[in-house]
Amino acid sequence: MQKKWLGLSLSLMLAAGIAGCGGNGNNNKSGGAAEGTPGAATASPAASAAAETGEPVQLKYWTDDRHDQEYIKELINKFNETNGENIQVELTVMSENYAQSVDIAFTSNQAPDILRLKSGNTPEFVKKGYLAPIDGHLTDEIKTKFGSLLIDNVNRFDGKVYSLANTGLTLRLIYNKDLFAKAGIANPPVSLQEMVDDAKKITEAGKSEGVYGFALNFKSPKAAFDRSIREILSLSGYQGLGFDLKTGQFDFAPYSQVIEYFKQMYEDRSILPGAETLDIDPLRAQFAAGKIGMYLSFSTEPGVYQDQFPTEINWAGTLAPTLDGQIKGTSEIVSAGTWLGISAKSAHQEAAWKFMQYMYGDDILKTYHEKGFGIAVVPSIVEQAKKPEIGGMEGFLVGEHDSLWPAAPNVTPEGATYADAFFKYMLSGGDAKAIAADLNTRYNDALSKAVEKGEVTVTPDPAFDPMKPQGE
Repeated sequence: MQKKWLGLSLSLMLAAGIAGCGGNGNNNKSGGAAEGTPGAATASPAASAAAETGEPVQLKYWTDDRHDQEYIKELINKFNETNGENIQVELTVMSENYAQSVDIAFTSNQAPDILRLKSGNTPEFVKKGYLAPIDGHLTDEIKTKFGSLLIDNVNRFDGKVYSLANTGLTLRLIYNKDLFAKAGIANPPVSLQEMVDDAKKITEAGKSEGVYGFALNFKSPKAAFDRSIREILSLSGYQGLGFDLKTGQFDFAPYSQVIEYFKQMYEDRSILPGAETLDIDPLRAQFAAGKIGMYLSFSTEPGVYQDQFPTEINWAGTLAPTLDGQIKGTSEIVSAGTWLGISAKSAHQEAAWKFMQYMYGDDILKTYHEKGFGIAVVPSIVEQAKKPEIGGMEGFLVGEHDSLWPAAPNVTPEGATYADAFFKYMLSGGDAKAIAADLNTRYNDALSKAVEKGEVTVTPDPAFDPMKPQGE
C-alpha cells in the first residue's frame, strides 16, 4: 500500500523513526562532503581566509536531539577531518529548554551557527529573525531533490526557504503487553473510555509492586499533551493543537473533551505518582523497568529502548485511542519538513552551508533512516533506504491511518497557554467549558493581531476532510 504525501508516493515500507528528544551532549569536529551531497561545493570566503591564516573556522551546532547523537558525532568527526577547508564543527546537545536557550544565546550575541529545527520551533525562530534563508544555495539538483517537500509555514516563510526535509515522526500509544495480560486485558484501548478503564485495571493489579496504568511527562504540560492529545484528536477528526482548519479559528472544545479522560485517570490514581514533575527520560526508565502500563509518545521509543534504556519487557506501539473508538481522521506525521538551519547572526554562513550540504547528502540521509532515527520522507532517499531493523519498530510503521496535516498558526496568547490551563484543570478541577471558551477568546484575539501584523496568514477551508488532510 502506498500513501500520497503532498503529491508524493511514499512506500508503506517506511519505518517509523526514533526522533526528537533532548539530552546532554558534547562537541566533536567534522567536515567534508559525503557521496551524494546535493549541489556543488565551493570554498567559502571564511574558509579561504582560514586557509590563509591557518586558523580554523569554528562552527557551533546546537540540537535538542539525543537519540541520534552518537551517529551525529561520527558524522561531525568525519566532516572535521575531511572537509579540506579547515572548518571545525562543535556539537552541543541540550536536554531541556532548547528554545529558551536559543533565545538567550541570540540576545547575548552567543548564538550558534547551525541549529536543529523542528516544526514546533521554526516559525518562532523565523519570526524572531534567528534564521538565514538558504535560497541562494539551492541548486537545481537540490530543488529537484527537496522541492516537493517545501511547505509554507513549515520550512518556507514569505517565499523564503530556511530548512530542508529529512524525516518525520509518527505518534503512538506505547504499552506493556505483560501488564495488560496480568490485568486481564486482551487488547490495547481504542477509545478513551477504554484507556481510562484499562489504566485503572493495571493499577489495581500491580499497585502493590509499584505499577501504575498510565503516565506522561507532565513536568512540561505542553510536551506531554503534544505527544498525546495531539494524536488522539487528529485520529478523532480534529486538528491536534486546538485549531479548526474549517473555520480558520481556534476551538478548544474537542481538546477539553480529551482532558476529561486524563482528569479521570488522575482522580482514579491510575497515573504514576509524581508524574506532575516527571520528565520524559525518567518516565522511559520507569516504563523500561515495567512500572508503567502505557503512555503516548513519538516514534523515538524503539531506539530509546534499544540503546538508552535497554529493556526485557514485552512492549509494543499501536495507534492512539480516539474519543469514541471510531477513527475519523488520520494520525498526524509531525516534524516532517525541517532538520537543519543556519543562524542569521553567524559570521560564517558559507561554511555553515557547507556543513549543512554535507549533512543532507544521500548516504547520510539513507543511513539516518536505516538506523531508525526517523522516517525518511525525501523521495529519492525512500527509494534507496532499507527498513530499519529495531525491536518494536513494527508498531510505528507508516500505514493507511498516517498522513501529513496542514500547519496550524503559531500564536502566543495573553495569559496561560492551553497546556497550562488544561493541566491545572486536570489537577484541580473547575469548569472545562469555561476554560475552553476563555482559551478560544484569547487565542483568537492573538490570531487576529498576528494576522493584522502580517505575521501569519489564515485561509479557512470549509471543505477540509480530516481523513484526507492534504487533499490526497
